[in-house]
Amino acid sequence: MALFVLLAVQGVTILRIHRLLTLHYVFGFLLLGPVTLKLGTTGYRFVRYYTGDPEYGRAGPPRPLLRVLAPWLVLSTLAVFATGVALAFVPPADASLLVQLHKATFIAWFGCTTVHVLASVGRAASHAVDDLIGRGVEPSARRGRLVAVGASVLVGLVVAVPAAGWAHPWVAHLARLHGR
Repeated sequence: MALFVLLAVQGVTILRIHRLLTLHYVFGFLLLGPVTLKLGTTGYRFVRYYTGDPEYGRAGPPRPLLRVLAPWLVLSTLAVFATGVALAFVPPADASLLVQLHKATFIAWFGCTTVHVLASVGRAASHAVDDLIGRGVEPSARRGRLVAVGASVLVGLVVAVPAAGWAHPWVAHLARLHGR
């Protein structure tokens, strides 16, 4: 759910990207920690399930649509974040192809993510509430998840702070383009 909230904030920055570009950078880099945690934990569950681990098998297979969608969601996530990070280090004058790739991978990612979120948000919200109030959750597992999420956000913050400065060449570039 933390990832969902952070992605929603990032989505708001897209609505006014020219004015909120610095925030877009900051939240994009902040998201690197939680997105890495999500990909890692999901990959771990994937490996455990498909290697026949009984603990992971009891939950049953993922729903068919989500099984088909998963590789596209992972690839588009990696692509949109990789192109976004790359844009921080490429001068605006040399980045037109990279900007187009970032936009295209965002569109693919957004489609995959929308389906995934609609299929998962209810269950994820219920698990998040259980974790936060300690209902039906083993304390050590709950603590571990909360620490992992907190640490991933903290790692993201460490990367996000300098990202505000990395946005300046792009902010200046957009200002020149739009006569501000």
